[in-house]
Amino acid sequence: MRPGAKVSIIPRGVAALGYTIQRPTEERYLMTLAELESRMMVLLGGRAAEELVFGHFSTGAADDLQKVTAIARAIVTRYGMHGELGHVVYEKERQSFLGQVAPSFGDKPYSEATAREIDLAVRDIVGGMYRRTLELLHARESLLRESAAKLLERETLGEADLERIRAVAAAPAHPLSKVA
Repeated sequence: MRPGAKVSIIPRGVAALGYTIQRPTEERYLMTLAELESRMMVLLGGRAAEELVFGHFSTGAADDLQKVTAIARAIVTRYGMHGELGHVVYEKERQSFLGQVAPSFGDKPYSEATAREIDLAVRDIVGGMYRRTLELLHARESLLRESAAKLLERETLGEADLERIRAVAAAPAHPLSKVA
């Protein structure tokens, strides 16, 4: 997690039952595939933790799932970062008018067969990122539970708290530090 980060379980507004804030360390105009994948894994962390800890899902990850799906779709359709579909842009970023996203009227510049390939690729990317997230949390389950207990006790963890958690995870003596 980046510096300036904050995690809270205090509800904010109607949609957020809690939140994770990550302030950028610099202005970014470009992102690598690895950075996009890391962002997806952060977004999938809550859903994966639900499965790992409780053995079932809630509706709490709905917004995160929308964001992950949008990133995966952009990887395939806008950034040309999917090996099988090639270095091709299938959808351009929609223009906005007065801050509103312009409606799309279904005029896809590709076939239904390609649309199906795109849908399958998006599903595979999200599924792969979910599996990687679940594996990471499983490997670091004791740290996950300790961190969750601190969060329940204090309701909000700030940058210093998160830095201590990172240090524990990265420490050579910690058995979980070998997990990437």
